[in-house]
Amino acid sequence: MNWLIKPAWLFPALGSLFLGARAEKAQQPNIIFFLADDMRWDAMRCAGNEWIETPALDALAAQGVRFDNAFVTTSICCCSRASILSGQYVSRHGIPDFKTPFGPEAFAQTYPTLLKDAGYQIGFVGKYGIGTNTNDVAPRFDYFFGSAEQPKYKNTDENGNYIHYEELVEKHICQFLSTTSTDKPFCLSVSFKAPHVQDGDPRQFIYNPKYKDLYTDVKMPETKTNTLDEWEKFPEFFKKDNEARKRWELRFSNPEQFQESVKGYYRLIKGLDEVIGNIREKLGQMGIAENTILIFSGDNGFYLGEHGLAGKWYGHEPSIRVPLIICNPKHKELAGKVVSKMALNIDIAPTILSFAGIRSPKTMQGRDLKLIMANGKPSDWRNSFYYEHNVPIKTIPKSQGLRTGKYMYIVYPESSPVYEELYDLQNDPAQQNNLAPISGNNALLKKIRSEFRKKQKESIGFK
Repeated sequence: MNWLIKPAWLFPALGSLFLGARAEKAQQPNIIFFLADDMRWDAMRCAGNEWIETPALDALAAQGVRFDNAFVTTSICCCSRASILSGQYVSRHGIPDFKTPFGPEAFAQTYPTLLKDAGYQIGFVGKYGIGTNTNDVAPRFDYFFGSAEQPKYKNTDENGNYIHYEELVEKHICQFLSTTSTDKPFCLSVSFKAPHVQDGDPRQFIYNPKYKDLYTDVKMPETKTNTLDEWEKFPEFFKKDNEARKRWELRFSNPEQFQESVKGYYRLIKGLDEVIGNIREKLGQMGIAENTILIFSGDNGFYLGEHGLAGKWYGHEPSIRVPLIICNPKHKELAGKVVSKMALNIDIAPTILSFAGIRSPKTMQGRDLKLIMANGKPSDWRNSFYYEHNVPIKTIPKSQGLRTGKYMYIVYPESSPVYEELYDLQNDPAQQNNLAPISGNNALLKKIRSEFRKKQKESIGFK
């Protein structure tokens, strides 16, 4: 794990451009962005899940704004994290795999660098997940504790005692907060590993042992489409050596396994929820809670056995839909608001910049979510978006798609003949009835394809 810590006295002095605006900069908000790994949109009590315990996230939503139609444009961590930092589709930022890093010019246009150029203190804690190392990235932050590879849940502290990774993340958040200068705002990006599984470990969901008794007396409801019939609906090319099915075998192939996996997943979320609650208390103790904006989201969703799948990657709702909460303490009139307009992971960077009073560069394709947080109803706000998953992994067929308010269209461009899925989400939210092969839907399919190609073309260029 690479890490770098710079004490406050090593922060470079502000240039003359910012010295004249010192009083104004002092009024800029602090910003903390929390990112969960593999957390689907409905894994919170405030999102309607009556089985999970997420008191800190529920409180954040009650005091802020929750977006109930938030999505990622590519459902895999490396691509999505690059989209979050850059505000760009994968087609634009060009990081399609786990090996490719940001180049210097590209990283200069990410929200942390732009904030630092404007006088912010910036920090990063947790899983970075882009490229093969963090050697070039770490020195650009005032505080950096993170890794490119998947961190391990089991760790030891300086005294050799066990510490779960999310507790380690909390420790470094507090350390960052202790190093910040009070005369400049800060932006901290926090990237949890939870609730991602521990790849290669038969236990999969390695939660903090203190949560082992949580949910023991609860029977989690079975996932409606976790059936052999649903899996058999897929064509042969999709079913051949599919990574999502392999992982399903490890997690959801029998009732006992399903119960343990879902409970483990929820216990990991409980861990990150507790960290967020503790940090909010810390901000209050420091007297900076009222000037600190908190944002919470996920890098992609997660199948809990839907369609006989595990993991993410494909264009179904469990895979692409994520939680998103923004809490700005200075706007208490927005407390508890739920926004149904489409929000995307590429919107996070321009929104963070907007909170800081910084104009987004033209390279960013996302939009400022502040436009739809209040009562504003921009007439040109999106009502659909392009989905792409072109990561070169042999066991994960490439897919693309279009999500509208009513339909989800998915196409597998390398299949022969080309295979398509089309679901009416209003009448078929579980996505069980594929409308694409039905001849009576030809006109609808033609219209959807046309919009898909239009959105695909837009994603490659600028907004």
